[in-house]
Amino acid sequence: MREISEKDIVEAVEKLFISANYKLSDETEATIKRCAKCERDPLARSILETIEDNISAAKELEVPICQDTGMAVLFADIGCDLHINGDFERAVNEGVKLAYTNGYLRKSVVKYPIYERVNTNDNTPAVIHIRLVPGDKLHLTAAPKGFGSENMSKIKMFNPSASESDIIEFVKETVKVAGSNPCPPIVVGVGIGGTFEYAPLLAKRALAREIGSGNTDARFAELEKKMLDEINTLGIGPQGFGGDTTALAVHIETYPTHIAGLPVAVNINCHVARHTEAWL
Repeated sequence: MREISEKDIVEAVEKLFISANYKLSDETEATIKRCAKCERDPLARSILETIEDNISAAKELEVPICQDTGMAVLFADIGCDLHINGDFERAVNEGVKLAYTNGYLRKSVVKYPIYERVNTNDNTPAVIHIRLVPGDKLHLTAAPKGFGSENMSKIKMFNPSASESDIIEFVKETVKVAGSNPCPPIVVGVGIGGTFEYAPLLAKRALAREIGSGNTDARFAELEKKMLDEINTLGIGPQGFGGDTTALAVHIETYPTHIAGLPVAVNINCHVARHTEAWL
């Protein structure tokens, strides 16, 4: 059985969260540039070009792209034939602590959700989602999540008789109500299926997919395109000032569900669609 140390995990997590906050993926940056070229509204085009400049400056100066450096969300796929020498959760939180301290990232986590909302001063604890998978590797995906967009999330428990158009309308309406709050252009994660608590996790995982990677099922890939087209008819535009580019992408993830239900969750990300991954 292959082994990795707690120290290896600490170092990897620190690097991932600093990197995710300092630079976007090439695909995300390319999508924003492409949208800027296609944008018909002069003000919207100017805003997209300013966003491009900000992304470049953050990368060059090694500073955060956005002042809200998010709550630390980590997806961990742990191979069944891998032994972690130490405490995995402790290692993740130590890595997050170092990232937010050494990377000069804003620490935004409070210890209690109500009553004494006292800052933990190191952005821990992280939100950790673990899956056991075949093999002897550890796959980590860091997805720091700002709350301007997180606060716009919705879930709806549809009847199983709901149509495709009903689901599209729910996603579109969620984005309409969000307006400029999530700092558009946005990426929209949609989770369909599972249970009440699982659909939002699917939506969150969908945001960690690379922009441009359609759903592997052709039917859902087509549904992603339909949702994106409908959202971009809203005219909210970059930063809410109008234009063609309200969303950069829609990503759907699905899971089998009960015969009596059809959960649909929407999780929105701002244009700073931060995620980065590593294999250990």
